[in-house]
Amino acid sequence: MSFLNGSRLTPASFILNGIPGLEEVHLRISFPLCTMYGIAITGNFSLMYLVYSDEALHRPMYIFLALLSFTDVLMCTSTLPNTLCVLWFDLKEIDFKACLAQMFFVHTFTGMESGVLMLMALDRYVAICYPLRYATILTNPVIAKAGLLTFLRGVMLVIPFVFLTKRLPFCRGNVIPHTYCDHMSVAKISCGNVKVNAVYGLMVALLIGGFDILCITASYTMILRAVVSLSSAEARQKAFSTCTAHICAIVITYVPAFFTFFTHRFGGHSIPPHIHIIMANLYLLMPPTMNPIVYGVKTKQIRERVSRILLKGKDSSSHNI
Repeated sequence: MSFLNGSRLTPASFILNGIPGLEEVHLRISFPLCTMYGIAITGNFSLMYLVYSDEALHRPMYIFLALLSFTDVLMCTSTLPNTLCVLWFDLKEIDFKACLAQMFFVHTFTGMESGVLMLMALDRYVAICYPLRYATILTNPVIAKAGLLTFLRGVMLVIPFVFLTKRLPFCRGNVIPHTYCDHMSVAKISCGNVKVNAVYGLMVALLIGGFDILCITASYTMILRAVVSLSSAEARQKAFSTCTAHICAIVITYVPAFFTFFTHRFGGHSIPPHIHIIMANLYLLMPPTMNPIVYGVKTKQIRERVSRILLKGKDSSSHNI
């Protein structure tokens, strides 16, 4: 094993070992992941284009949706191309600095994903509880500042991961039993004391995930109270229908995220490593793949725009014939 600094035992590169125990079926596993990645890229770019090109969708709800799509693209692209290289071509080596950079981007974009979901919950709260003031509260400058603060929060909290990992000695080897560089996966192969890494990782999870879930829960509690107080059953149904897609996105994002987070720290040997690594990949792929589908099916305005585009394309092709 080569080192950048022999005294500190810093490796020049790491070896990403893929999915331990399933090496023989790496190729088979890669095709569903590749398919999901293709759907994620196509779906999210289509959503962003739809929001950008249609002035009727230049409203806070859809701007936040475009921001979620942008975050989803960055989140899955930070790992999937590298993961596919490992599974397809057995290209397992990754430079030490590249590994730290990947770790930074993975955690920054997952933190931003959570933050955008929180902002979308606040958007629904304002829309349902203060409909007459909706346009004056959620102006474009407010949306821009909220998005920027969400990004900066992730960056500022994740940067210490890089420095905490960089200081660790790696005298046991440089093989990471994973498909990408995750903070705790890298820290666990160190021969140094990783308690600070584990504690800080837990603190960041609470500051980002815990805070966002608290805000989402508070928002939906107030939304529920406001909707239940409506006299018309039709008005209640309409109010609830504007939230269903967002609730689905929350479940798709947080269920695999919690599984990955808790098994890393408290799972011990009770969960096979290959299950954990597959879930860690799905955690980064499920939201980007499913969010465009969920919003496309559940959001009336987006369904109508897509139908209009498809019908226009069909009409133009029939005229050409």
